[in-house]
Parts: sequence; C-alpha cells; structure tokens
Amino acid sequence: MKNKIFVIDDDEKLNDLLRNYLSNFGYHVVTFTNPKIGLDKINKELPDLVILDVMMPEMDGFTACREIRKEYSVPIILLTARGDVTDRIVGLELGADDYLPKPFEPRELVARIQTILRRTQPGNMKQGVLKSGRFEVSPDKHIIKLDNKEIELSSLEYEALYLFIRKKGSVLSRDNIMESLRGIDWSAFDRSVDILISRLRQKLSDDPKNPVFIKTIRSSGYKFLDSDE
Repeated sequence: MKNKIFVIDDDEKLNDLLRNYLSNFGYHVVTFTNPKIGLDKINKELPDLVILDVMMPEMDGFTACREIRKEYSVPIILLTARGDVTDRIVGLELGADDYLPKPFEPRELVARIQTILRRTQPGNMKQGVLKSGRFEVSPDKHIIKLDNKEIELSSLEYEALYLFIRKKGSVLSRDNIMESLRGIDWSAFDRSVDILISRLRQKLSDDPKNPVFIKTIRSSGYKFLDSDE
C-alpha cells in the first residue's frame, strides 16, 4: 500500500509540482490550498505524513500544526519561506518533526520524507516490548508508557525518548542525537535538540533543575537516568 502524504500549501504550482514529483517515488499525494479544508480531511482520513507551509493567508502553518498536534502524532514537515531560525524554533516547539526552507530541491524533500517514514512506519520497527525502569516501549505500536500510562508524543519526540531509553546511563552529545534521529545534518548552532529535550521534559514532568529522567551534562550533552539515580 502506498504511503499517503497530505500537502497543505496555498501555492498551487508548488502543490502540482510536489504531487507529480512525489508520485514518481510511489507516494499517494493529496494537496490542499486551504488549510481549514486540509485539517478537516485529516480528521476524516489520517495520512502517513503532512507537509505544511508556514506562510498561508487564511491560517498560518503554526496554527495548523498546533491543531493537528491536539489530536494526532502524524509526522509533520514544515516548509518555511526564509529558513528563518525563529520559524524553525517555533515549529519544533509546536511538535513538527522536520523543517525545510524554501526554495528547496524536491529530491531533498524526498530524502526527509524517506527518513521520517523509515523510523515511524510500524513495519520498519522491531517487534516486542522493551521494559526499562518505569518505562515500557512498544515499537510496533509506536507507544511509550510511563508507570503504565501512555505518553502523548509526536513521532520525533517518540524517537528521541526511545533513543534515551535504549542508551540509558550513557551521555549523548547533541551530534549523537541529531545523527540518530534524522540521519541528516542539523546546524551545530541550531537549538533544535535543546527544544526537543525541553518538550520531552514537559511531557515527562521532569524539572531540569532537579531531573528525574533527563540530566544535562555541561559541555557534553544529555544523560537519561536510571530510575534509582
């Protein structure tokens, strides 16, 4: 079965280009120029991935991303007009999985899509439940539980927390985290990793000043603590 991708962008020419180009890679692409119609369609027919433009007149991409995240953890790639750092930070804070500045090469977008779908598709995940301290991970269902209660996570947050659990007790540098999660180069000066960790701490109710789970190791990175640390 083909992966279904929704593109929400008010640029009709770009939508046509992406529909035709992505279709050549085996994706079923549905495009929307009106974000409200796109959101309504998501509520009726959840896709495998959403490509969302930030700059739209009726509803900006940040608002649309926020609305999607209220109900769904579907992967979201934001298209930012200028590649502005602020846009990227806001997008990640809202739970976007990736961002791509305009103009971009369509092949790069395909690479981002392939990377995200490889790590989020159930068929590509190891079977079996991983239990570690207070956590339980079900890779086939894309679910992590804390104290037997499911944590609501975006796909990127899920992968980050899963990485920490697998590497529990090890110090992970920002470069380690970047490479493990996306397989693409993030800017060394980008705050993306820090924002992602901040979101995870919020989901885990983890105080960075007195951490139970994620400890900042100055000048090194982050360490996921054992339950008795």
